[in-house]
Amino acid sequence: MTAKKIRNQFADTMLEIGKNDPDLVVMVGDISHGILQTFAKACPGRYYNVGICEAEIISMAAGMASIGLYPVAHTIAPFLLERAYEQIKLDFCYHGLHGNIVTVGGTFDYSNLGVTHHCYCDFALIKSLPNTQYLFPGTAQEFDILFKQAYRNELLTVYRVPEHPHMQEISASAIKVGKGVKIADGKDLTIVVTGTQLKHAVEAKKALSAGGWDVEIIYIHSIRPFDAEMVRESVQKTRRVLVVEEHNVVGGLNEDVLRAVYNVRDVQFHAQGLRSFVHSYGSYNDLCESVGLSPNGIVRSVQEHFKKG
Repeated sequence: MTAKKIRNQFADTMLEIGKNDPDLVVMVGDISHGILQTFAKACPGRYYNVGICEAEIISMAAGMASIGLYPVAHTIAPFLLERAYEQIKLDFCYHGLHGNIVTVGGTFDYSNLGVTHHCYCDFALIKSLPNTQYLFPGTAQEFDILFKQAYRNELLTVYRVPEHPHMQEISASAIKVGKGVKIADGKDLTIVVTGTQLKHAVEAKKALSAGGWDVEIIYIHSIRPFDAEMVRESVQKTRRVLVVEEHNVVGGLNEDVLRAVYNVRDVQFHAQGLRSFVHSYGSYNDLCESVGLSPNGIVRSVQEHFKKG
């Protein structure tokens, strides 16, 4: 099965909306320039390739938001969210401005370019700022639906676009900002998972089922706002929860899960994520495997950290 690249859907969604909404403006940092040319031609005066000037892109976007436009700033995740964090904080959040940031290259997507292109602290950074949302669509369909739901609100919304779709089919009606998706029912263990790792959780469930585990999978594409109610309801039933995420365990989705279930009695908990910098080179799958973000890694975590009965 070949799935549509989420970045290509980003370009298609910009074109569709841009034709009908004259307030949409797209700025890029010398990336995705080719796939956005159709938008540039269809929406003259509303597309800017600013170059490798990430702080400037954010400041320009805030300026456009201040006069009522709906800007989209787009480039590689560590450069836009980490390098330009001060501009996001001051230009958008201190002024309470709306806008959209669409990143690519989260976590290990640019694994062959080394640690300068890794980004796995972005949830924590954005969640620390007021007036923000963080959405993590795992397929082209999810991006299209979530962007259309959120881009014209009064918040700064960040969309993390992964290179590798999770390949699972989810009903369009189930894709809503702030709502989780129950992928599978179970009674022994809850796996809360986000992004590409959903496909690994689904594969791991098969192996765990053979070992006698009845696994419930809760998929989170809306990091903020977070569906604490769905997670809590599941964990009250299973009393065990494993969080699987391509993010540092500090400030990650796992901390939101803990806050949701902190007073549920006798809960067993483990976070499967990054605990240190990753210095290795290799493929995306190689680096995921190195930190246990794989079907085998998930199975090992369950075997090591959870007990039945």
